[in-house]
Amino acid sequence: MKRRTFIKTVGGAAGAAAFGVPQIFAAEEPIERVSGMPRRVLGRTGVKLSVVGFPGLALTKCDQEKGTAALHDAFERGVNYFDVAPNYGNGDAEIKMGVGMQGIDRSKYFLACKTHKRDKEGAQMELDRSLQRLKTDHFDLYQLHHLVKPAEVDQVFGDEGAMDVILKAKEQGKLKYIGFSAHTTKGALKAMKQFKFDTVMFPINFVEFYNRNFGKEILELANEQGAGVIALSWGMYPKDQPKNRDWWYSSVEEQHQIELAIRFTLSQKGVVAGIPTSFIELLDKTIEAAKAYKPLDTAAAEQLQHMAENRESIFLNEEKQVAFNHPHVNPMYPAPHLEG
Repeated sequence: MKRRTFIKTVGGAAGAAAFGVPQIFAAEEPIERVSGMPRRVLGRTGVKLSVVGFPGLALTKCDQEKGTAALHDAFERGVNYFDVAPNYGNGDAEIKMGVGMQGIDRSKYFLACKTHKRDKEGAQMELDRSLQRLKTDHFDLYQLHHLVKPAEVDQVFGDEGAMDVILKAKEQGKLKYIGFSAHTTKGALKAMKQFKFDTVMFPINFVEFYNRNFGKEILELANEQGAGVIALSWGMYPKDQPKNRDWWYSSVEEQHQIELAIRFTLSQKGVVAGIPTSFIELLDKTIEAAKAYKPLDTAAAEQLQHMAENRESIFLNEEKQVAFNHPHVNPMYPAPHLEG
């Protein structure tokens, strides 16, 4: 790197840090590009992953023809990471993805699935069914889905827990890497201290960070452990804005805002990829934003901080439920559509 460029990059990083953004690490990182899409190494796995993942949940809002076209279009534009779960539309997303990915070389994409079951019997049932629906003999990544309370982690690792199935499946070659997704700090930290996961899926976005520093502890431990971080959610409804989609939160919608949001997320150390809001048209915009990615600078950090001031956290309720040991209820969205 030329000296002038280096000074400008470091200066921008220092200025951004003053606004609560950790020093930029991605700026000096060698990034491979495929069809213009940046790829990063997924933690200690060595896998090169597109910085945008295909949100399988989006397939529940379109028919098979449109879904298949979206899957192939994303792949052709450099996306090699495809994420899905049995909870998405009660299996609808898995079925559509299984059909839609036909014709694409299985060795050319990274397929990630999840289980929301905490017990051995339930996890085995979901794993077998997901493999069948997705028409594959293995998953590249298999994750415990939506951990909230530490007690769920205890159940997963206890007698007759889901982890027995996952570890056995890895030995059998049915999955390569093991991860989890979580929406609460306590749930995530409990899991990470219990087991050295390959990946951590967690809300890492400008609203949660600026408004309550959410995600910092998870990023620090993930980097210490060498786990690849997959980020959830770009944004939420501004306090004075009515809902413009039939969805449990509002993503940023305008192209320049999506570019700012993804710059923030991908500028955090350890973050490898992000899953955009589950609408095909927003995926399209996010792919373009990723191709235009550049590390966060002071001006962008100021804009994001201003945008965050009028937006609500969408994960605070779950944090409170864990803190006060209340039953886990999130009225903002139905269980079959848990994103992340």
